[in-house]
Amino acid sequence: MRIDLALCRLRFVKTRALAQALIEAGHVRCNGGRVTRASQPVKAGDILTIPLGQAVRVVELVALPERRGPAAEARSCYRVLDPDGQTALAADQGSAS
Repeated sequence: MRIDLALCRLRFVKTRALAQALIEAGHVRCNGGRVTRASQPVKAGDILTIPLGQAVRVVELVALPERRGPAAEARSCYRVLDPDGQTALAADQGSAS
């Protein structure tokens, strides 16, 4: 599955166009490497790093979603690896001033 489609179906963004813009800006990572194209394939077991507003989500894909369904269905397809923002990548950068 394409990463832009996965981000949309997992409900991290509202549309594929927004997912493509996020990817083209160089903000999304897959397994530690920067995603450079929206058509990059992802599979179950991949780890995605996604900036969402002021936070960064680090998730592992457990399964690929069949559709953009309800939020509960989307959440069942991934596992949050850093729910409290403890890693340096997901830590709050606001206190560095």
